[in-house]
Amino acid sequence: MVEATNDSVVKKMEKILQKKNGFLPYYIQELLAQKIVEKGLEKDVEDVVDRALEQYNKNMVDPAEACGIVAAQSIGEPGTQMTMRTFHYAGVAEINVTLGLPRLIEIVDARSTPSTPVMTVYLEGAYRVNADLAQKAANQIEITRLQDIATIDIDIENLMIYVILDEKSMQRKDITKEDVIEKIKKMRKVGVEDDKERLKVTLEEPGYKNLMLTVESLKKLKIKGIDGIERVIIRKEPNEGYVIYTEGSNFEDVLNIEGVDASRTKTNDIQSVANVLGIEAARNMIISEAHDTLSEQGLHVDIRHIMLVADIMTVDGTVRAIGRHGISGEKSSVLSRAAFEITVNHLLRASKRGEVDKLQGVAENIIVGQPVSIGTGAVKLIMGTQRRKK
Repeated sequence: MVEATNDSVVKKMEKILQKKNGFLPYYIQELLAQKIVEKGLEKDVEDVVDRALEQYNKNMVDPAEACGIVAAQSIGEPGTQMTMRTFHYAGVAEINVTLGLPRLIEIVDARSTPSTPVMTVYLEGAYRVNADLAQKAANQIEITRLQDIATIDIDIENLMIYVILDEKSMQRKDITKEDVIEKIKKMRKVGVEDDKERLKVTLEEPGYKNLMLTVESLKKLKIKGIDGIERVIIRKEPNEGYVIYTEGSNFEDVLNIEGVDASRTKTNDIQSVANVLGIEAARNMIISEAHDTLSEQGLHVDIRHIMLVADIMTVDGTVRAIGRHGISGEKSSVLSRAAFEITVNHLLRASKRGEVDKLQGVAENIIVGQPVSIGTGAVKLIMGTQRRKK
């Protein structure tokens, strides 16, 4: 007996669907085929397809359904039950992350940077299981400034600065004395000498003010790591090995670090996902972030409402906000824009341009007092007035 594979089951399903004149998306067909093979239901493929078709058609949106309003209501109503605080990251107590209503607002506003950017960096290969290698990857990611690995002394009498390096911190961060000297050399108008136990920094233009400014610059001097990532935490997760959580986000640069699993690493910065991985990834990101934010508060919203919002935000290839600076402000209908915000400006600008409103949406029809062209209002029926001949 030939053992059924996913592909053979999918082909069989396609034939059944053709015969029944039905339609199921390819992704659903693949999932069904996988389950059929797992459960050994190869003989009952037709029954499975029938049930799937029944469910699929039942969940289809009716023609002329006001799906936008239903989606807005379905997300807005549970949104009133959400909390307004910043919580600790689930499982990682040390990292603060915005959750609840502020996070939901941040997502639909398509903010360029989230208020608390965080990343979950998954590792691959030996980095997942070896603590030292995981620490090495973390050292590459976390930003290390000179003040983290050294004390800076000022000799006001001779207008000199001494940098006393901390060997333990340097070892932990995997930094050598030569790395530090090289970085200081790149600073403008300073010279550096290796003075055995410490580094001697001299100024090209000696002066008290200049000395103080140089000390501040030295403290903040970046020695290693990625800009924007202030802190990292390594945790050992069950079934996963070591995972790095970061405070701050720099998606593009983190993906280039050796040992990082680029296919699974996540950030909560939607705009950077759109720039690095493209608009489809950003759409999926909006869906998962909004769904997780709601679920985290124990609110169950059908994912299709969120998908509609994500689709409308990303439909033109960029991530747009839902608001006067994005979708609502760009509607073709003048009355609809005026009903949303800043009424007078919209009407004045439209009259200047000579815009025409076709009255196709909901708000504009309500304003002029007409039935709205959704649901039953979208159906035009005319009854013949002549009496039918017998």
